[in-house]
Amino acid sequence: MARDEQLKERWSTLQDKLSRQFADGDLLDLDAIIYLIGVQELGQVHRKFKKDQKLDLMHIAICRVLEPYGYYEFDYYDEESWPHYKILETLPALKAGEQSVLMKEAIVQYFLEKGYIE
Repeated sequence: MARDEQLKERWSTLQDKLSRQFADGDLLDLDAIIYLIGVQELGQVHRKFKKDQKLDLMHIAICRVLEPYGYYEFDYYDEESWPHYKILETLPALKAGEQSVLMKEAIVQYFLEKGYIE
């Protein structure tokens, strides 16, 4: 199977599974899935978050899923147990579609590593 086809298939499987689990079947978009990863990484799943904290959670998720690609490295947990990352390499200038593919690829890899999908 071609790499692009495999990514599309895995992304669809992941999106469907997460949507059933967290959105009563309403299809979650890329941003919603990034947010869920941030909540997972923080480990405070039953907490309500303010708008700025939600953005921070998305940042945590982006850093975490792009860490294996060499863009970020985990640095430390702060006094409130929020993870912090340092930039190792600046992300390349990508078109919107290319950004989306990179993020989907990184997210699929994250959930494969977690054993959530196969």
